[in-house]
Amino acid sequence: QVQLVESGGGLVQPGGSLRLSCAASGISFKLYVMGWYRQAPGKSRELVATVTSGGNTFYAESVKGRFTISRDNAKNTVYLQMNSLKAEDTAVYYCNADMSLLSVNYWGQGTQVTVSA
Repeated sequence: QVQLVESGGGLVQPGGSLRLSCAASGISFKLYVMGWYRQAPGKSRELVATVTSGGNTFYAESVKGRFTISRDNAKNTVYLQMNSLKAEDTAVYYCNADMSLLSVNYWGQGTQVTVSA
């Protein structure tokens, strides 16, 4: 059974930091591109960042320079370090595991991030 379990969300003031974690089980973690997406109220889900098994990263323009995605293949875990948080970063953040070659894609249950004074 595949599970992606996110943690680390919460309430933070503007300018603050949070670190999200996503622990994966039931998949060959190294074979997947891991990513973080987010969905704000009334908006579509959007890509935040991705990281390949080899460590190549991609970021949405809105988070470049503030967020850092990383992974630990030994722990089957992907992280999202979020700094200089803004109110517009408020959303439910979802972990994603993607293997496009086989059209396989998994999602976590999401973790709420709220940036507010």
